[in-house]
Amino acid sequence: MKRIYLDYAATTPTHPEVIKAMLPYFNDVFGNPSGIYSYGQESKQALAEARDMVAALIGADSEEAVFTSGGTEADNFAIKGMAFANENKGDHVITSSIEHHAVIETCKFLERKGFRITYLPVDEYGFVDPGDVKKAITNKTILISVMHANNEVGTIEPIAEIGKIAKEGGIYFHTDAVQTVGHLRLDVKELGVDLLSMSAHKLYGPKGIGALYIRKGIELVSFVHGGEQERKLRAGTENVPGIVGFGRAAELAQQGMREEAQRLTYLRDKLIKGILERIDNTHLNGHPLRRLPNNVNVSVDFVEGESMLLNLDLEGICASTGSACSSSSLEPSHVLLAMGLSHEQALTSLRLTLGKWTTQEEIEQVLDVLSRVVANLRGMSPFLKSNR
Repeated sequence: MKRIYLDYAATTPTHPEVIKAMLPYFNDVFGNPSGIYSYGQESKQALAEARDMVAALIGADSEEAVFTSGGTEADNFAIKGMAFANENKGDHVITSSIEHHAVIETCKFLERKGFRITYLPVDEYGFVDPGDVKKAITNKTILISVMHANNEVGTIEPIAEIGKIAKEGGIYFHTDAVQTVGHLRLDVKELGVDLLSMSAHKLYGPKGIGALYIRKGIELVSFVHGGEQERKLRAGTENVPGIVGFGRAAELAQQGMREEAQRLTYLRDKLIKGILERIDNTHLNGHPLRRLPNNVNVSVDFVEGESMLLNLDLEGICASTGSACSSSSLEPSHVLLAMGLSHEQALTSLRLTLGKWTTQEEIEQVLDVLSRVVANLRGMSPFLKSNR
């Protein structure tokens, strides 16, 4: 049975060209970049080249990219580092109610340390109103953190507008761009952000490596202490193979990005249209237009999301109900609840995310299988039977 992978928002397969670029740095060029001898200097040069590629992907200067272990660490570094660096100026942080757990849990940590957090509401599409951001600002606000696009429902947020508000108020602005870097053209200067998180394994790079863009002149408190790596901002011997892989993935992402986004948008819309037309009582979650090119999130009335996943998996189709970081939880999505869905509706969600190797034939097959799976599950639903 040929398997169909539709969970690219959770992670992407590592591109063969990325693996090829990484291989020499496991054995042939294995030196510690801090070493002054040739092995070390070869690794150091590879880091510099990879940093150039990653920075170029977001319109930043090379020295503004600091490598981390992934998006979660980048979010933690940005929010904690900025909060503790500026606690003498204020204690208020603004974020949204639909952020990734890496941001939400970090903000909860800050609350336990005495900081005040405002969790902005969203509309029925998961859209943050820039006006709400402006209203929430106080003379103690030191940081705003709003994600570039939501990982569950795909809604793209008005980051440039929020960036202007932050700049006018003299407030630092961070965005979690893990879902957009490498998939949408973005420029940190146009967005008006001071800090931006990214992760390699979301753009066909390896797991365990990410980066934080830190605008020149920004000072953060580091929470990984030791050596002088990464401009003394993140101690520890650099993950050279991972960083090289990230650099190559960033380089590949620049090639044909617009065409790939158009291809995925076509397949995404075909899948959405097919689900809504072929399966009764289904609803699209997230903004119908301002959404990621590869994201489909639907609620299927009278069918539990986990049941759909298990049955789809038996048919060789890999999907999810939301964030990969909460896939072991049976609690409804905090994103869908924030968008106004009921507890019951939130438990009926299904997320299908497309990627580089998704084909039109796979979309057709998924529509056939999903229609059959939903019909079978609804046939066994005691709730649906009781309402007939």
